[in-house]
Amino acid sequence: MQFDLKDLRLFLLVAQVGSLSRAAEQSHLSLAATSARIRALEEQAGMPLLVREARGVRLSPPGEAFLFHARAMLQQTRQLQAELQEYGAGLRGHLRVFANTTAVTDFLPDILSAYLMEHPNISVDLQERPNARIADDIREGRADLGIIAGEVDTHGLTSVHFSTDRLVLVTPPTPAWRAVAQLPFAQVLHERFVGMHRGSTLQTFLDGVGQQLGHTLKLRIQLASFDAMCRMVAAGVGIAVVPESGAQRYAAAAHVHQIRLLDAWAVRPRYMLVRTLDGLPAHVQALMAAVQAHHAPCA
Repeated sequence: MQFDLKDLRLFLLVAQVGSLSRAAEQSHLSLAATSARIRALEEQAGMPLLVREARGVRLSPPGEAFLFHARAMLQQTRQLQAELQEYGAGLRGHLRVFANTTAVTDFLPDILSAYLMEHPNISVDLQERPNARIADDIREGRADLGIIAGEVDTHGLTSVHFSTDRLVLVTPPTPAWRAVAQLPFAQVLHERFVGMHRGSTLQTFLDGVGQQLGHTLKLRIQLASFDAMCRMVAAGVGIAVVPESGAQRYAAAAHVHQIRLLDAWAVRPRYMLVRTLDGLPAHVQALMAAVQAHHAPCA
């Protein structure tokens, strides 16, 4: 099937207003021309996309699916146009980075601020994604560089290990908590938690661990940074699971106690993912080198 972008935009308008006549008026076309273009779309699809009714039209089930993909195609077209305009204005490279919560919120901001200053003609699209989906995004070409933690199926990809972090429990510094140095996660499932924001890869992972153990985590509040989480914990709102690197960065200022989790999943090796290192653009290699340098042991 080959679709004209103008016809896709017209279909979106028809779906939005629920009327061929109103869509024709808003797009400055005749009703006959509008109807003909929509029928041509239906002929290509091989099925009716609209249900014609006395007072307008509504989407058929295939029409709902068509609308979803039409929106995605038009969005990708807009992104393509924007990127080409940037290249026309002097941009030399565009880098799409999909990463997990810890990378997006904890260490990539510092790395990218320096990287972008050193590479003024490069733009970066940074998006948070679940670890497992990042590998799929790299395979299917939706991202140039992925950053993941933990065990993920990376078959067919090149993975570069750059550090290993650990998830730890942070608690208020009360005498009862300070007496605990380590424990399994199952022992604290009855507690109230301070969590990461809804949809974050870390929170989604912890929710899944809780469900496997037969519990739903009791979340009192969900936040967007490890710093804010540690401060809430220090105030006695609840306990939280955060990366050890984040806990060490914020623990002193927030006055929280760290407890080592004994669960195997708490150890989180971190990897950068690319499809292949052969022919990898120089600006991608430069960012990978910056990530490695950031996590290199101090001499």
